[in-house]
Amino acid sequence: MSQGNIAVTDQAETPDPGKLAVCTVMEVVNRISGKWAIGILLEATRGPVRFTELERSVSGISRRMLTLTLRNLERDGLLERTVYPTVPPRVEYEATGMARELYESLSALVGWAERHREAIALARDSYDGRG
Repeated sequence: MSQGNIAVTDQAETPDPGKLAVCTVMEVVNRISGKWAIGILLEATRGPVRFTELERSVSGISRRMLTLTLRNLERDGLLERTVYPTVPPRVEYEATGMARELYESLSALVGWAERHREAIALARDSYDGRG
């Protein structure tokens, strides 16, 4: 299986070790609000979860997108990956303290979307009917 094009960063050069790379607020928001990140973080906050469990619970995600999203969330310090030396190797992902702190906000956002989904659908129908 090819390992091409799996980088989790677009940086062309390695940052100076004496300086910390500054992550902008929009970079953080974009990462967390990505199509798959919320579902993965909600699952990983419940406790250690394996790749296949995530694949089943995050509806519609491909194996490749799950892999890339997991790597990015791990890179950002939101997931911790643990590899157990078994045959075959067992890998689990768990939310870090930062991600657990974020959990309340994500849960509130999901709850808000569930409470207002009908109103949003009606507003869309009304807007689309104007043209």
